Amino acid sequence: MLWLLAGCQGNDFQSALHPASEEARAIAWLWWLMLAVYGGVFLITLALTGMAISRKQKPTESGRPQAPGGPMRFVLIAGIIVPSIILIVMLIVSLRTSSALRAPETAFTIEVTGHRWWWDIRYPDEGFATANEIRIPVGVAVRLDLGSADVIHSFWVPNLQGKMDMFPEHVNRFWLRADRVGSFRGVCAEFCGDQHALMGLDVVVMEPADYQEWVASQREPPPPPTSATGLRGREVFFEVGCAACHAVAGTDAVAVVGPDLTHLAVRRTLGAATIQNNREMLERWILEPQVLKPGNLMPRTLIERDDLEALLDYLQTLH
Repeated sequence: MLWLLAGCQGNDFQSALHPASEEARAIAWLWWLMLAVYGGVFLITLALTGMAISRKQKPTESGRPQAPGGPMRFVLIAGIIVPSIILIVMLIVSLRTSSALRAPETAFTIEVTGHRWWWDIRYPDEGFATANEIRIPVGVAVRLDLGSADVIHSFWVPNLQGKMDMFPEHVNRFWLRADRVGSFRGVCAEFCGDQHALMGLDVVVMEPADYQEWVASQREPPPPPTSATGLRGREVFFEVGCAACHAVAGTDAVAVVGPDLTHLAVRRTLGAATIQNNREMLERWILEPQVLKPGNLMPRTLIERDDLEALLDYLQTLH
C-alpha cells in the first residue's frame, strides 16, 4: 500500500492524475468521477451479494426464495432503471469532456515520427530536427503531425494530453499545450515490439524567452571541434560508420536511419529516454547498445580505446 501511495505525490510523475494542462485536467476529472461512480456501484454490488448470501429468506408457496422487495420490482429498479440512469449520465459527461478536447487554432507545428524504438522530432518552420525530446513554450498550443516509419505507435504524454495513434503513410493531427514550466515524460502507448517499454521521450516546457533562445541555438550547426582529440573524433565518426545512420548539421553526415545527432550534447537522455546523457553512458551506448536496449537497430561499434576517447570528445562538442 505504501508503494502504491508513493505514486500519488508530487507533480513531476508520469501520470494522467498530475495534470499540467487544461486538457489533462479534463481527462483527470473524468477519471476521478468514473472511479467514484463505478467504485460506488461495485461496493453496493458487493454489499447486496453479501446480503444475499448471508440472509435467510422464507420460502414462498412455490418453495423458492423471494428477492428483496419482490422479484419484478427489484430487477426493474436495480437491474434496469438505476444502471440505465448511471450509464446515460456518464455518457453525457464523457461527451462533454471529449468536446472540451477539441484542437485549438495554432500555426505552430511539430512533426513527430515514431520508429522502433525512438522518436524523430522535426520543427519544419524553424528548419531543424532533434530526437526523443520535444521543447515547447509554456501556454502556447502546439500542433503535432504524428506519423510512423514502421509499425503502429501511439503518442501519449499523460500529464498534458490523451493518446493518439501513429500510422505508417498517414498523418494524424494532435496538439499539446502546457500551463506550467517543467519536464513531462511521454511514452508509446501501443505495443510495437521488443523495446516498446523503453520508447520514451521528454516534453520540456520552457518560458517563451528561454524557448526562443533554444530555437536560435538549434538553428545553427554546432561549432567545429578545436582540440586535436575532437578533430580526430570527427574523423573517427566517419571511419567507424556512424555517418551511415546519423546526421550532423554542418558536416557530410546526412543519414536519417537513426536519430539526428546535431545537438546531441545538450539532450537530457540517450536511447529514447532509456539512460542519462553523460560521457560514461554514451560510451556504454556506443560499445554495447544491445545490452542496454536489446533489439534496437544500433550495432555494437568495434573501436580502439584511443579512437573511442576521441569520438566521445567530438560527440560532447555537439552543443
